[in-house]
Amino acid sequence: MPARFSRIGVAGAGAWGTALANAAARAGRQVTLWGRDADTIEAMRRTRTNAPHLPGVVLAPSVAPTASLEALKDCDAVLLVVPAQASRAAAHALAPHLKAGTPLVACSKGIERGTSLFMTQVLAEACPEAIPAILSGPSFATDVAAGLPTAVTLAAEDPALAEALGAALGSASFRLYHSDDVRGVEIGGAAKNVLAIAAGIVGGRQLGASAAAALIARGFAELLRFGRAYGARAETLTGLSGLGDLILTCSTAQSRNYALGLTLGRGDHQLSPTGQLAEGALTASVLVAMADERGIDLPIARAVEAVLAGRSDIEQAIGSLLARPQKAEA
Repeated sequence: MPARFSRIGVAGAGAWGTALANAAARAGRQVTLWGRDADTIEAMRRTRTNAPHLPGVVLAPSVAPTASLEALKDCDAVLLVVPAQASRAAAHALAPHLKAGTPLVACSKGIERGTSLFMTQVLAEACPEAIPAILSGPSFATDVAAGLPTAVTLAAEDPALAEALGAALGSASFRLYHSDDVRGVEIGGAAKNVLAIAAGIVGGRQLGASAAAALIARGFAELLRFGRAYGARAETLTGLSGLGDLILTCSTAQSRNYALGLTLGRGDHQLSPTGQLAEGALTASVLVAMADERGIDLPIARAVEAVLAGRSDIEQAIGSLLARPQKAEA
């Protein structure tokens, strides 16, 4: 069955896109890696590296960089590796170049602002002839690109498709578990980014390891409540794309979301301290709005959203959480 997906397209030549291209090549696939900047792509062709995003990582021989979307037309499946809020425009641009029935796999973690749609819903609207799927889990681009052991989840509504894609993209160092719980995988990836900002704030304020552990545990309870309300399965939320990704993202400044929270906690209120996109900063408001629609209690996510929106400072946010009534754990 993996032979069905011998030609893989990757739309997005940033760090994560380049890492996934190398992972697919390591699995024995021929890979077309598209990037919109022609000069950057030409440099990648010439040097076989993506120095601006993944310095020191050499592109696999079977990865072919291109600046032409037309080059993706013969791919058996395409990984869409652009920021969540840019996914609609990118999928719309891809649509004329994909054969009907081509799997299009979202590889970003977020919820679209303005529509409150999850990533596969965005792809279904913007590229209706494709088959949407989602890849998510505890992974850093540098680890995947270097071939370090990593496990993630790939979900599609058709379990056979999810299994076939996982088999085609997986290798000894990049293990893909498959699922048909698309919503659960999407929710885990989106919600954990917001919670990671909170974890970074705890680190930046030097509140201690005990507070960090409590934050992750209570944050996971929020993720579970939100996920169940929107149709996710518990086993998905407690798996790689939920709890696994939450643990990773809340534990190190390698995470852009944790790094943002760390900087905010130290008193610097710029949105993106690393100059890189922190998806959680754009997801927080829509996550809270969706929780309000269904009466879901998300105190940590709500505190993060208030800080990002400028309605609360760090001390007020921490104070509001500590002042919550003591109650039975649930």
